[in-house]
Amino acid sequence: MPTHEARLRAVARRTLPPPIAERWTSLIRPAVRLRSARRGDRVVGRLGGCPAVPDDFEWPVWPGEGSLSFVASVDCAKLPRESIDLALPADGTLLFFYFDDTLGYFDPAFPPRPVGGRDPESLTAGARVVHVPAGVSTAEREPPADIEPYDWIPLAAAHRLTGPDWSHPSFRAACGDLPAHVLSFFDDHANGDTFMTALAATVPSPAHQIGGYAFPIQDAVELDVAAAHLRADVVRDEQAWPAVQEEARRWVALAQIDSDDETGMMWGDAGRLHWLIRPADLAAGRFDAASFTWQCG
Repeated sequence: MPTHEARLRAVARRTLPPPIAERWTSLIRPAVRLRSARRGDRVVGRLGGCPAVPDDFEWPVWPGEGSLSFVASVDCAKLPRESIDLALPADGTLLFFYFDDTLGYFDPAFPPRPVGGRDPESLTAGARVVHVPAGVSTAEREPPADIEPYDWIPLAAAHRLTGPDWSHPSFRAACGDLPAHVLSFFDDHANGDTFMTALAATVPSPAHQIGGYAFPIQDAVELDVAAAHLRADVVRDEQAWPAVQEEARRWVALAQIDSDDETGMMWGDAGRLHWLIRPADLAAGRFDAASFTWQCG
């Protein structure tokens, strides 16, 4: 059976011109795949349920909207270090929260603003990352009365490799010095569809992940976050596009949580949640500076 790296290189070889394939494979990065733990697996976290938090923990709330739902926790000390090329804490637990507007979807008195999209406030207020340091006494906390916990499963970790998607700004920047006749390959959307279909076949399902490259359902998630932070509408304002691409290269994927049947998590139409952060903020432990977006079909 071919290795995962061999499968990624085969995708590039089959679907990209040789000069572009070479640049793409040079960008391959490791990631931690999170999957449902089986008997005998080392448990590294949980998806859903109730978080273990300190006594003085204040449950995250989006003012004027409601409480954020607890999505996942990951014990940093238990992650396979060979799968991490981010400056994650060496220990402690990362908790991921998200404002799930579907919880009140059928309540006419519950008109939440969308999380992500073009609203910069929702990128930080509508989702949160919290680091609980090692050695701090914690206990499971039930959520506030306005939300209910998801069903929960224990998570195990596995090493995997990831490559950038078709629209990823780092991929495009890496190819920027290639001749114009080679770069014209990017102008044909059919080429992108062929590449992304082949890349999707290498992505496990559900695609829960720490680090690496996010696997988007639409364009690169870094572009979503960058456009929102710049308050740019690249559909109507093409002149904003270079600034959005430059800003997008300042962000890295921190975590991706897929829709998951085992927990009842359904993000729109089988969508995915994405938390992103600037490397300097990650290195400094400024998780309150993390940003967020989500995509669905």
